[in-house]
Amino acid sequence: MSGVALEKVIKRFGETQVIHGVDLQIEDGEFCVFVGPSGCGKSTLLRMVAGLEDTTEGSITIGGRDVTRADPADRGVAMVFQTYALYPHMTVEENMGFGLKMTGHPKAEIRQKVDRASKILRLDEYLKRKPKMLSGGQRQRVAIGRAIVRGPDVFLFDEPLSNLDAELRVEMRVEISRLHGEIGATMIYVTHDQVEAMTLADKIVVLRDGRIEQVGAPLDLYRDPDNRFVAGFIGSPSMNFFAARTTDDGVEAPGMATAFAPDVNLPPKGTSVVVGLRPEHLEIDPAGSTHKVELTEALGGVSYAYLRAENGEELIVEERGDERTTVGSSVGIGFEHHRAMIFDGEKGLRLR
Repeated sequence: MSGVALEKVIKRFGETQVIHGVDLQIEDGEFCVFVGPSGCGKSTLLRMVAGLEDTTEGSITIGGRDVTRADPADRGVAMVFQTYALYPHMTVEENMGFGLKMTGHPKAEIRQKVDRASKILRLDEYLKRKPKMLSGGQRQRVAIGRAIVRGPDVFLFDEPLSNLDAELRVEMRVEISRLHGEIGATMIYVTHDQVEAMTLADKIVVLRDGRIEQVGAPLDLYRDPDNRFVAGFIGSPSMNFFAARTTDDGVEAPGMATAFAPDVNLPPKGTSVVVGLRPEHLEIDPAGSTHKVELTEALGGVSYAYLRAENGEELIVEERGDERTTVGSSVGIGFEHHRAMIFDGEKGLRLR
């Protein structure tokens, strides 16, 4: 068993508290992604699991063992960093086996484990090359292979794809997903890229200011966010938000053509709320004139129209099919009322 549990975990740097009582359970074999904006505490939390940062309060267990005060080498984890950290004078084979060599493992065992890892990562033909002869994606695969060779209980990834170009990022996402399916180990992955989080994770942990905002499967967070922050952070392009007020019959917003009655418990008439609609849940009405088209992004089978309402609010609408809007035109918008999410105007909590 290699599940990871964090209980009331707190981290302080001097008088400054950066992690605020985090409780989290990661199951054995689960691929868990920490995601959030810069400075939210995701890398700090990962480093605490690794033992690279001390835990001020609370406890961390791995495979049922309390490792809160254990040395990093005794935790059964292997970490892959943003930088490859390969030894330039060593071959791929030597880099992958170096950790085992330093701990006195027999040469035959090292070779066997390196061979297995190289097959998993399709590095067989590169074993005699040095890092300078490899592409960025190949170097990152070597860094991952070095972690595999160690045979850890838990793999930790700290933004491992940040230094790669867009095409390689997609390729490496596939590689890492395939790796998880093949070896079935528990993996914790840190990224600020919610696209990576959505495509890789079994479970996503959304963090903000050192606190967990919501935990769940990718599509659960997308379809059923608990608050405005999660709704806006998960999804690309981001959810559209409209300032609105409650009425006797429902909700009305200056940026929307008509009032509507959502199936939620609304606060009293005149209360400020926020309406959220994803780009794919809005529809263009060519006969309308309430929104001006300022920009369009044609991506082939789908395009995005960036609109500005008469009151100045901006929104993004997804378009499909052959007929699409043009820059400079004025259009209306429509939507299915049950698609709208309503959030508290002050705290941003989802109204249900």
